[in-house]
Amino acid sequence: MEKITGLNLLRSPFPEHQISKLPKGSKAQNECPPEQKINCQICGGWHHSKIIHLDYVGHAALTDRLLDVDPEWSWEPVAFGSDGLPAFDKIGGLWVRLTVIGVTRLGYGNPDGKTGGNAIKEVIGDALRNAAMRFGAALDLWHKGDLHLDEPQCQDPQVVTISQDKVLELRRLLAVTMLDESEWLIPTGFQLVDQIPENQYQKAHKILKNLAGEK
Repeated sequence: MEKITGLNLLRSPFPEHQISKLPKGSKAQNECPPEQKINCQICGGWHHSKIIHLDYVGHAALTDRLLDVDPEWSWEPVAFGSDGLPAFDKIGGLWVRLTVIGVTRLGYGNPDGKTGGNAIKEVIGDALRNAAMRFGAALDLWHKGDLHLDEPQCQDPQVVTISQDKVLELRRLLAVTMLDESEWLIPTGFQLVDQIPENQYQKAHKILKNLAGEK
């Protein structure tokens, strides 16, 4: 079997032992009284018994993968403050540039309610995971469901393709997600979004809106 290398390695699924569990609860669950909390056997945390868990790849596992792909990978903040330190936005978030094998993509991280030094580490880790997702890293964990359109059954010349307005909307979402149009379409057999059949537009639109974080 041919060994996967380069940026394609970033898209390879992470092994089970590198996937962690992140507890995510509602406001009521997160603020429940102590007697409603349990020592969770899934994540090892102390929280409400009905809380759900999301799969995610931690900072260490992602760093290990980045080093496998490019030992000289790097990141930098998009902007710096007057003190020479990274410029965080008004809600404590940070935009970064992640460069792997000479390719640079943006990412954004937020503190997720943390403060102090823990907030800074959380923001950087979150930003790197977000930027790495633009390269396809752990993309299957970011979105539970279909990531691509169905493969075309045939290239029927009578098939009605999407309108120009819909083409522009899909390309807008591709720009937001920073996904390459041709790479995203590879599993479908199409080369351009102009070729997407009208009956697959809603699915394509939903997939890209989810990846873009839009509702």
